[in-house]
Amino acid sequence: MIVVDTTVLVYAVGSDHPYREPSRALVEAISSGAVRATTTIEVVQEFAHVRARRREREDAVQLASAFADLLAPLAVAREAHLRAGLDLWRRHPELGCFDAVLAAVSQDIGTTAIVSADRAFATIHSVEHVVPDEAGVEALLSALT
Repeated sequence: MIVVDTTVLVYAVGSDHPYREPSRALVEAISSGAVRATTTIEVVQEFAHVRARRREREDAVQLASAFADLLAPLAVAREAHLRAGLDLWRRHPELGCFDAVLAAVSQDIGTTAIVSADRAFATIHSVEHVVPDEAGVEALLSALT
């Protein structure tokens, strides 16, 4: 099971970027059932917020709903995850608080990897971080399929 961060969702449906095609390949692998993946409600919400800044709100709602369906069941962040995330955030100054809580959820559910363009995840050694570039996604898909 992998956890997908907001950046992967944004790149998968975004404009031209080096991470777009690898992110799309990962989403396709999830859709086909070749890879098991999830995310949190907060990641889907953040995706919708980011998407709506550049596109119509209806587009953001449709895509966010499709990602929620694709990645269901969504992982739920609980109070214990918040507290563990705050501890990670304190110990890893490169990491944002949102990402620290996502990492805590990922650790708790026994994730194989977090896929994110945010390289600060690499500072947390208890969960593998995969950058959604061509090499990262190719290696991940090779390992999981």
